Amino acid sequence: MAQTTGNTASGVTWNLADLYQAVNDPAIDKDLAAALRRAKAFEKKYRGKIKALKPTQAKTLLTAVVELESLSEQMDRPAVFAGLLHAGKTDDPKHGALLARTQEQRTQINKHLIFFDLEWVAVPQPTAKKLVAHASVKKYRHWPMQKRVWKPYYRSEPEEKILDAKQMTGRSAFGRLFEETTASLTCPFAPPSPPTPLPEGEGGMAREISVQEILAKLYDPDRAVRKAAAEGLTKGLQSQSRLLTFIFNNIVLDHRTDCELREYPDVMTPRNLANEIDGKVVEALMSATETHFSLVQRYYRLKGKLIGIEQLFDYDRYAPLSGELPRCDWPTARSIVQESYDAFSPDAGGIVRTFFEKSWIDAELRPGKRGGAFSSSAVPSVHPYILLNYTERIRDVMTLAHELGHGVHQYLSRGQGYLQCDTPLTTAEMASVFGEMLTFRRLQELYPGAKERLAMLCSKIEDAFATVFRQVVLTRFEQRLHAARQKQGELDADAIGTIWMEANQAMFGDVVTLTDGYRHWWSYIGHFIRSPFYCYAYAFGELLVLALYQKYKQDGAAFVPKYVELLSAGGSDAPHKLLAKLGVDVTDPKFWELGLRLLGDMVSEAETLAEA
Repeated sequence: MAQTTGNTASGVTWNLADLYQAVNDPAIDKDLAAALRRAKAFEKKYRGKIKALKPTQAKTLLTAVVELESLSEQMDRPAVFAGLLHAGKTDDPKHGALLARTQEQRTQINKHLIFFDLEWVAVPQPTAKKLVAHASVKKYRHWPMQKRVWKPYYRSEPEEKILDAKQMTGRSAFGRLFEETTASLTCPFAPPSPPTPLPEGEGGMAREISVQEILAKLYDPDRAVRKAAAEGLTKGLQSQSRLLTFIFNNIVLDHRTDCELREYPDVMTPRNLANEIDGKVVEALMSATETHFSLVQRYYRLKGKLIGIEQLFDYDRYAPLSGELPRCDWPTARSIVQESYDAFSPDAGGIVRTFFEKSWIDAELRPGKRGGAFSSSAVPSVHPYILLNYTERIRDVMTLAHELGHGVHQYLSRGQGYLQCDTPLTTAEMASVFGEMLTFRRLQELYPGAKERLAMLCSKIEDAFATVFRQVVLTRFEQRLHAARQKQGELDADAIGTIWMEANQAMFGDVVTLTDGYRHWWSYIGHFIRSPFYCYAYAFGELLVLALYQKYKQDGAAFVPKYVELLSAGGSDAPHKLLAKLGVDVTDPKFWELGLRLLGDMVSEAETLAEA
């Protein structure tokens, strides 16, 4: 696969030297060896003492937690570096070897630390409350108490060590196999005849392109190009169908086995516990969203009229309107996003500027690079890093804004330390979606014409639908997939495809026809592999941000410092407690209706603009 020619993001790569200089940097082994020595010393010093803590020994708990935090960061830093190297070039054997080595050594170090969690959850609840209530432990108050909610699901120490060690040849190994397979996957793309003009140097003949490149063509104004892209993506996925189907089956089985061994009530419990959210709140979110599927259908009826297509197919969903916005080169995207954050908060804008100026972003398209986009919090003593695949479309500007929202959040929360800097997934998506909203409003200012405004609004509606309705669909698909795998045993690609089609068709009704090839499109979605049941967090984040943005419009500048303070808090308290400071109650089932109504208002606005 050749790198896309003429892409203005070419050469925009990250500089990982703040972590380590290179794949063979001797500092990597030095840190791993030091972390192992420290872990052994930590175990020798505190084994047997944590479970015997008295209410008056808060300073002993504090000293242990501070040391644990420091050595945990040191032990994880090499694996973070290796993971970023591997994501940037999955087909480099040296990167894969380093990733495996650092993960294996991390497991060896961690076996000396597992005792701490087990002893801490064994401390009687009244004693634990008194310990964390001490003024000296104030900074770490939330982390130890959140650890205790997992108490029913911990196993014995020997069992915990086995489970931790086996992940290397279980979920972690299959996750890496999935990443390398999809990153190297190419799809045949045959331009329609007569050929649509292509960028200089690409020619007009059929060629193999990456999954990221072919997904970008689903946004092409030429329906024949979109159809060819959909067919090419299907063929590319089919070429690896047997392997991807096996990986999915194995990941689902591994997850169920883990849940059974730990005696979780259901397969979503570990995700909900990690997100610090009650399963009833998640179900209320998803059920409320599903009752508004008619809104999706209403919008796509409008879109069919706007683009002159009586019956939409799956490859028409992201077709641009006639007032299509121009392609956006990297310098312009950088300027737009920078201005968006600057206008909201000079502090946030300054952080964003640092990401660009210090090369903390990897945006170019290249062979072997992991698809999609992410922001890695890395370690607090360094800074976050962002990966995306920039294809010069307006939607990529939104992706850049999204990941920089994560980056700003992660950068601000570093002050909470390694144990509490990261947030649950639900609030982790808050800053990213808020950043998208800021950038969307900036784009509306830049393209004020009626056609452009409608095109921009429709693009935002489609992004919001993909973040709310589609993510609920993906979560329902996962639920049904896990249930079917348990009941029927290993599933073939067709059986999974049937579950996939049924889950998606419920959202589109009879307004969008799903082609037979679409039944294979579950197989490239990495969240199912990396983080089972992750997807509902996107819907949570989008609906939360719609409410927060309304408060921003109402409160103006007074909202900004409260929001920045919220981001700086990281994971130092439960999400619902942190959000309550902004007047938001996410535990109220009616809360989700507010965001869904706002989405309805956006569709109504699009209908009005279309009539103008």
